[in-house]
Amino acid sequence: MIIAVWIITFISEYLDSGLGMGYGTALAPLLILLGFEPAQVVPAVLISQLLTDIAACVVHHNFHNVDLKIYSKDFKIALIMGVVSSLGVFFSVLIALRIPAWVLTLYIGVLVLGMGVVILLTRNKNIRFSWGKILGISFLAAFNKGISGGGYGPLVMGGQVLSGVKANNAVGITAFAEAVTCLVGFIVYVLHGKNIEWRLIGLLVIAALPAVPIAALTVKYIPSEKLREYVGGFIMLLGALTLLKIR
Repeated sequence: MIIAVWIITFISEYLDSGLGMGYGTALAPLLILLGFEPAQVVPAVLISQLLTDIAACVVHHNFHNVDLKIYSKDFKIALIMGVVSSLGVFFSVLIALRIPAWVLTLYIGVLVLGMGVVILLTRNKNIRFSWGKILGISFLAAFNKGISGGGYGPLVMGGQVLSGVKANNAVGITAFAEAVTCLVGFIVYVLHGKNIEWRLIGLLVIAALPAVPIAALTVKYIPSEKLREYVGGFIMLLGALTLLKIR
């Protein structure tokens, strides 16, 4: 089982650091299928992704995929998204047990699938930057993250692209904002007495970190327009797979 967890974690992190999404969305349900309890999986995904997102921020910045210097536009977007996302993940954890699982799955699946379709339909259009779209999508994405451990990256990446942010920059921005979101979500779980599976967290971190620099190099050499097509297609795939999970 350890080898299986390592493989799916490495692949999930490669996708996440390369396309800005896929770690929690893909990893959480796969870990549950392997026999882990949801109560173990969500906190483990949150804290392991916090550490890998910090690494991704550093690597993407050093490779000039994104500019996270203080006062830069990318940093301001990432910081504001992180703050708004913190509010979303706080409220989502508090009400997580009150939402039927199939309703949440349907909601995330439809939203993600629809966003992927819109990105592909508008891939050749120049979209003006919009703070309103950025803030709204940050809250919704963090709400998903706090409840299910996933669903953040596809919405935030898609929301940024549809708000006028270049796909290459959006990957690094997403890593920064998601790190803040994961930290707040994990703290709320701890304060509410959730048992933390530290061995699982350690395994996830060890498996995920090597994927970060490889993914950052991939982003560095993919044109933003082409990456936008990949993002749109992958978001559609994640949305469709999410809908298939409905029971």
